[in-house]
Amino acid sequence: MSAGIGHWLGRYLEADQPEVQPFVALDFAALAETIRVGDVLLVEGRARISTAIKYLTQSTWSHAALCVADTTQRAKPELVEVTLQAGCHRLPLEQYTGYNLRLCRPASLSDDERMAVARYMVDRIGLQYDLRNIIDLARYLFPTPPVPVRWRRRMLSLGSGDPTRAICSSLIAQAFGAVRYPILPEIRMVQPSGPGRRRPRLEWFARDHTLVVPRDFDLSPYFAVVKPTITRGFDHRRIPWGEGAVQAERLG
Repeated sequence: MSAGIGHWLGRYLEADQPEVQPFVALDFAALAETIRVGDVLLVEGRARISTAIKYLTQSTWSHAALCVADTTQRAKPELVEVTLQAGCHRLPLEQYTGYNLRLCRPASLSDDERMAVARYMVDRIGLQYDLRNIIDLARYLFPTPPVPVRWRRRMLSLGSGDPTRAICSSLIAQAFGAVRYPILPEIRMVQPSGPGRRRPRLEWFARDHTLVVPRDFDLSPYFAVVKPTITRGFDHRRIPWGEGAVQAERLG
């Protein structure tokens, strides 16, 4: 019974609602040409669960996917992502046509390291979230849960930590951790132990991957925000402006 309820909750929470989101113009052809293996694609989701995630993270971005194949390898770019219903799976980039997106690129990875990150994700295709865990799912029935700020990020940590219970940004964080690439590390001043007086030094510590959220890739100083329209070549003089101004739509 719990599995059946879980599957129903998963479908309900991930149902697409395109009418709830204003669309920002994006040159999708330019995105397809620009995206490269190892890039992280951030998505402003339109589902019920996306509303809760955006509230809890105080961010536009509710979902993340990793590019595992680009136009230099095949005709169409491909991503690996994790969702409640489908688990970890592969999909074409074009599936996100019509969404608000942001492309984040790791700044210093070699080609071999990019491929290693991609392989980490591909090797985990098939991992599933246990939809019998109804309590984890039910928390997202409230789009703005009354949770203190300091607890919000931890509320996104689904499941018991079982590796088959993966969520989007957590698995991507593990993939970058496999090549020791930072996202938003914690940097501490450490006092060396042992005899003699030695100066304290800075040491980097990776955050728990279960606490990594999509906006962390946007905020990270180690990922560049790539805007495909500008990368491809943008000329404002070619915009076919209409007359007058568009009035803001009334919501509700």
